[in-house]
Amino acid sequence: MDTLFLARLQFALTSVFHFFFVPLTLGLSIFTAIMETAWVRTGKEKYRQLAKFWGHLFLINFAIGVVTGIVMEFQFGMNWSQYSRFVGDIFGVPLAIEALLAFFLESTFLGIWVFGWDRIPKGLHAASIWLVALGSNLSALWILVANSFMQSPVGFQMAADGSRAEMTSFSELLFNPYVWLQFPHVITAGITTGGFLVIAVSVWHLIRKTQDEDAFKTSLKFGAIYAFIGTVLVTMAGHTQMQEMVHNQPMKVAAAEALWETENPASFSLFTIGDEEKMEDVFSIRVPGMLSFLAYNNFSGEVKGIRELQEGAVTKYGPGNYIPSVITAYWSFRFMVGAGTLMLLAAAIALFKVIREDYTFGKLTAALLLSAFTLPFIANSAGWILTEMGRQPWIVVGLLKTEQAVTPASVVSGAELLTSVVVFTLIYSALTLVDVLLLKKYATAGLHGAE
Repeated sequence: MDTLFLARLQFALTSVFHFFFVPLTLGLSIFTAIMETAWVRTGKEKYRQLAKFWGHLFLINFAIGVVTGIVMEFQFGMNWSQYSRFVGDIFGVPLAIEALLAFFLESTFLGIWVFGWDRIPKGLHAASIWLVALGSNLSALWILVANSFMQSPVGFQMAADGSRAEMTSFSELLFNPYVWLQFPHVITAGITTGGFLVIAVSVWHLIRKTQDEDAFKTSLKFGAIYAFIGTVLVTMAGHTQMQEMVHNQPMKVAAAEALWETENPASFSLFTIGDEEKMEDVFSIRVPGMLSFLAYNNFSGEVKGIRELQEGAVTKYGPGNYIPSVITAYWSFRFMVGAGTLMLLAAAIALFKVIREDYTFGKLTAALLLSAFTLPFIANSAGWILTEMGRQPWIVVGLLKTEQAVTPASVVSGAELLTSVVVFTLIYSALTLVDVLLLKKYATAGLHGAE
């Protein structure tokens, strides 16, 4: 059994499972803080109830997210020991700061928030949930600092024997431009994810005219604004990130567009069936000049194709295949963009309804707003698949290939990896089911179920 494939499969499964929970945790922490702030400022009881309600859902998701995240770090030492040796001097620093600073900040003040109701002044209590939100989002920042080194290595030098990368500048690592492209994208994705859950749950209660109808009208109003702002910002952040990738990861862009040959102006693919071996289209519908516009805000501009980039990589790095899975990059990009487009539509409809103070929903509108909460999860997962798969065959771009990073088969066998893949998949599926069932139980119970 191919240990490289199994190690990649295991990490892909655990990271995708984990990332189901992360954006919702980020988004709900901020939304809960907004609700409690509204209570402190207005004194209205409905805001207090909403803060408890959404905080309860945040806690469920947070707990599952922590459990699934811890396992990922163990995999670096077990399945990816060669990678850990190569980047440990760099990768370990942001991960340690994430645990010692961000996670401890988050968990400490989460305890104060959970047990501090009616025990500490409400202003301090509201401050505690804002510190939880800060800790959650700082945690994401430090993870992205580590990930961005893999995407765009900075602030390092190679050891004298060439065996590993050594940090030379922590400030360069922290202020890596790639970090500050990824971070806004992830945070706004979290806001969007939280906002659409708020919309779906609020609409569910309003359709059924539950006893908390008035409070959920308020919740929907805040949720619609929150989701619309998040969707617009995540779209803008993604656009900015894509424009930067044209320069620092052109192969990822070319693969995401199935762009075999360099073009100027470059066309955008609406639908393509390609032959990866021959590097040519079998069938394609493309919009002339649109890719250049997305890349440069101009309908003219060169975007390098896969063939030229492969030839350049061979010249720079030596013989080998430097082309990622085009079908994976192409369709993950389209799932992300397609889900994002539908989110803009759904958020605009929800915002239009609350501006008019129209809380009645036809069957089509209700179906759209109730089901739209799944769209951020699709977009989030597809986006990370593109981010990680689009840089292959590199695990650290330009420095270390994925095949060089895996633990030797003599240390971790294929049978052991296969067993762990099966076990992790079963456990994570069970945890996801538990999370969904608990969220459904407390979401449908209403405000009094959170007391």
